[in-house]
Amino acid sequence: MKMNKTRKKNSPLAEISCTPEQCRPEGFTSPAGCKDPSGKKNPAGITHRCGNTNGAGKPTPVIMFLTLLVTALLSPGLLPGQSGNSAGAGRTMRAATIPEGQVVDLAGCIVRGLENNFNVLVSRNNQAVSENNLTPGNAGYLPEIAFTNRFGGTLNTTHQSLADGGETSAKGIHNTSNAAGVTVGMTLFRGFQVQTTMKKLEELSKVGALNSQMAMENLVARIASEYYHYVEQVSMYHNLAYAVTLSRERVRIDEQRYLLGASSKLDLLQSKVYFNADSSRLDRQNEVLRAAQIRLNALMAAEDVGQTILPRDTAISINENLNYSDLLGSTLQNNTSLLIATRQQVISGLDYKIIASREYPYLTASTGYNYNYNGYESSTLRNQQVQGMNYGVTLGIDLFDGFNRKREKANARIEMENRQYQYREIEQEVKADLLTIFYGYENNLRLLRLEEQNLEVARENLEIALERYKLGSLTGLELREVQKSLLDAEERLISVKYQAKIAEISLLQISGKIMDLVPGT
Repeated sequence: MKMNKTRKKNSPLAEISCTPEQCRPEGFTSPAGCKDPSGKKNPAGITHRCGNTNGAGKPTPVIMFLTLLVTALLSPGLLPGQSGNSAGAGRTMRAATIPEGQVVDLAGCIVRGLENNFNVLVSRNNQAVSENNLTPGNAGYLPEIAFTNRFGGTLNTTHQSLADGGETSAKGIHNTSNAAGVTVGMTLFRGFQVQTTMKKLEELSKVGALNSQMAMENLVARIASEYYHYVEQVSMYHNLAYAVTLSRERVRIDEQRYLLGASSKLDLLQSKVYFNADSSRLDRQNEVLRAAQIRLNALMAAEDVGQTILPRDTAISINENLNYSDLLGSTLQNNTSLLIATRQQVISGLDYKIIASREYPYLTASTGYNYNYNGYESSTLRNQQVQGMNYGVTLGIDLFDGFNRKREKANARIEMENRQYQYREIEQEVKADLLTIFYGYENNLRLLRLEEQNLEVARENLEIALERYKLGSLTGLELREVQKSLLDAEERLISVKYQAKIAEISLLQISGKIMDLVPGT
């Protein structure tokens, strides 16, 4: 005997043709009651054209009920990537999509942040100030030139009593005067103070550049962290959206079961509770997603911090090839905090030398040209003009200043010692941070591989649970636990990826390599 299998279009149920001998009424106890030529039972959900009836020419009620039940259970929508609608879901859930906006990548965010971030702009201005201070004149190499010009006069009334008894008087005598001059002064020697001051200005300029570099490194690290936090939250959003899809489909199935009398209303209501709970979590995640978006816009100093942006990356990629020895060597050589501490040590030594230079003699030179004019209204002279040049050299030494220089030198030595301690403290902290973060980085890589395996197991477990739930051999509570296990595995994997990426970013920042993320560097 042959079975001619045909599938009816637009019907979820397959149809097969079989003979009455294969499908006897007395053997038809369920939709899977028939046997094919191989002796195997046909799967549930098969409609037979044999015209199997209850003897009265009508399908049995059991057959009709089970056929409808199987139709509901085998309808698409419960598998990953599919979705369904339920009229009894209790609410209308919006599509699990993120509003469209400008697509940005990490490199673009960093470039925009370095161009517009206000903290970086302030640090650059401070660097410009330190560079402006680096001049020979500020150090004392150049002479000082001054020009003065004064015009004045007197208006007097005089009364004189003479020895012979006579008197003279004069009223409103107006005499005028005018003085102009140019002076030039320069320190020829001040115990090497000028040379030392110039070196100090150079070091201060380097410190200004390092402070600006640190501000940029901090910004790049913050933008990278916030960018990947945004990617993490987007992944979380999609994960929760998938949970809503599963819960919606479960409501649909339980609603069909309830209408067919195969389950109680309690199961349907519990499914709706789960659906509403998952929808609420999705709404809260949308708020978290929006907050991450605003923070990223703020770091880039966007004019509209509420503008919608979308990350180009859909997943977080991890560099698993970082080596501790290489990172340690780069840290000791390139860490910005250590470089600044080194410059501060040098500056404290120069401050001590500047104070000590006051113990040496000093030599200054000056010269000038003066012009003086005096006009007389009542005198034997009508006016007088004097002009000429002056010059001079001054040699001196400070013999005693109330022990102030001695006090300042002692304080300067203490400051030098403090700078050494501060360097060692920063070096120790940097090494400790590097080692701690590297251990966390390695542990997150191990957890990453473990969570990837857990996710595969959880997905397979969900597939099996769904099949059992369709067949009615798994309760709704058990299905919920399996579903929750999958979602938890997804969230743990996303979280571990983010933590590993944060550790990677921190290691790059400590080792002075964070600027490698900037395009063109």
